[in-house]
Amino acid sequence: QVQLVESGGGLVQPGESLRLSCAASISAFAARGMGWHRQVPGKERELVASISRVRNTDYADSVKGRFTISRDNAKNMVYLQMNSLKPEDTAVYYCSAGSIGSLDTGRYWGQGTQVTVSA
Repeated sequence: QVQLVESGGGLVQPGESLRLSCAASISAFAARGMGWHRQVPGKERELVASISRVRNTDYADSVKGRFTISRDNAKNMVYLQMNSLKPEDTAVYYCSAGSIGSLDTGRYWGQGTQVTVSA
């Protein structure tokens, strides 16, 4: 059974930082691409950042230079360090995992964690 459990969300002021964590209970974690996505009500879920099994990373233009995705294969963990947060970063953030050996990151999903950026 696959489980992705996000944590670290909360309420912060503009300019502050948060670090999201995703604990993955999944086989062959190191062989999967992992991602962070976000969604606001009424809008489609969007990819924020992804990290491949060889640690290549990709970011949405809106977060480049502010967010950093990383992974710890020994702990089956994925992280999203979010700096210089803006009100438009407010969303539910979801962790995702891809299929083994694939470039995709959207095969499995967590339940999400709320991030609210507001003064």
